[in-house]
Amino acid sequence: MDTLTPAERSARMARVKGKGSSAEMTVRRLVHRMGYRYRLHGAKLPGRPDLVFPGRRKAIFVHGCFWHRHPDPDCKLARLPKSRQDFWIPKLEGNRARDLRQLEELEALGWSALILWECELKNEAFLENEIRTFLDS
Repeated sequence: MDTLTPAERSARMARVKGKGSSAEMTVRRLVHRMGYRYRLHGAKLPGRPDLVFPGRRKAIFVHGCFWHRHPDPDCKLARLPKSRQDFWIPKLEGNRARDLRQLEELEALGWSALILWECELKNEAFLENEIRTFLDS
């Protein structure tokens, strides 16, 4: 049972950002501080990656664990809602299938992609190492 009315739920869902989320801003600030320069939201690339490095043909996606169904079983942010599972399961699994399809399309164009999950952003040393390894390879 949902604890919010349909109008309250709609208002809450409308506040979910597609660009400029706190997770994305954390990654953007770190990458910039590391000395890398990038373009934002590659509109001409499949999936519109959050950070695009055209000269390196690399892209970074910053995924929210809930919306993109983080496959890590220990991730507490990827839990399913208890209400309206008949709506949420197909919705979230559809998001995951779309993400996989877009990654394949991106790789077919000769690009490499790195996915950073929302729950991984707390460990800055790990995050910096992942980004540096990906961009310098």
